[in-house]
This record gives sequence, C-alpha cells and structure tokens, in this order.
Amino acid sequence: MKDEILKTLNFRHACKLFDEMRKIPKEDLLFILEAGRLSPSSFGLEQWKFIVVQSKELKEALQTACFNQMQLSTCSDDVAILAKIEALHPDGQYVNTMLKRFGYTQEFETRLFNVYKQYYNNTNVLWWSIAQCHIAAANMMTAAASIGIDSCPIGAFEPLKVREVLGYDPKQYEIALIVPFGYRKNPQPAKNRLSFEEVVEFR
Repeated sequence: MKDEILKTLNFRHACKLFDEMRKIPKEDLLFILEAGRLSPSSFGLEQWKFIVVQSKELKEALQTACFNQMQLSTCSDDVAILAKIEALHPDGQYVNTMLKRFGYTQEFETRLFNVYKQYYNNTNVLWWSIAQCHIAAANMMTAAASIGIDSCPIGAFEPLKVREVLGYDPKQYEIALIVPFGYRKNPQPAKNRLSFEEVVEFR
C-alpha cells in the first residue's frame, strides 16, 4: 500500500499539454470530484464549490484569463475551485447549519461557535478559505493520478477575467485554483524535488 501511494505521487506531475483527443470517462471524473468533496476542512465548513468546465468555448476563455496556459484548453475537463466568502460569516445560516450537523452537545457547540467567531474576526477570511480549497485540489489530483489521469494546478490567473468567464457572485465566492484534468500528450519529465534532509527536520 505504501509503495502504491508513492508510485501515485511520483506519477503525478504538472502536465503542461494534454491529449485533446482523450476524454475522461464520466465515472472517473465523478471519482475525482468525490475525492475533493470528501476532503478535510477547517471547522468542517467545506469552503469550496467546484465548477466543471467542459465546453471548448469556456475552456478557451479560461485559457485567456490564465495568461494563455495551454493546459486549460487541451485538457478533458477544467475544475474551477471557488472559495466561499459570505457564507462563512459567523452570523450566517451556513455556519450555524454546518456546525450543528455534528451532533455536539449544546455546551460544546456554543464553545466551538465562540472559538470560530474569534478566529473569523482575527484572520483574513478569504485567504483562509482559499487555503482550504487547496486541500481539496491536492486530494483530487492525487486521486486522479491513482487511476492514471494527469492534472496541473493553475494558480496564475486574472481573477476578474476568470469571474467574467464563470459568472459567479464576488460577494459569495472568489476563485481559489483551477485544475485541468486529462491525459498527457508528452512523456513525463523527470521529477525534481529537494532532498528529504533539506525539507524535514526532527526536533
């Protein structure tokens, strides 16, 4: 099992060009999206929304909004991950509903809500929400790699142009990341990473 996980992580790379002729089967795409849906999130608030872009016209428009990166138009499916904003306000119904679903005691629920409210008032909510979306993106990319599907996280984009393409309410959401999924056109390049000793410190 450990070897299989490492094999999956070594297979995954930032695919720069996809084979436009190969489409992801529906069941595999749903598997990838389910991996994102099941991801962990801070306070269990599931700060994400996934928009699956499949039409050629919209994919090309996203490419233009992302500094003309070819991955976005050559892939099978683009998954735009939107970060929730307004719904995360502690006085809103969404937070109240999400925290209640865990079935905590009233005492613990009240304490948790107070902690959340303090945290909300002392953090950059947008960037915190975006960070949670990156967890879901990582899980989707790993899930995809486990079944031989390539991906490439796209963080370089013009937010206003992406918003124009996808048409979401800026009070409700902001773009966190766009992940194209598909099948590589060219052989995978060598994986370059810092050594274990350079990135891990035991104390």
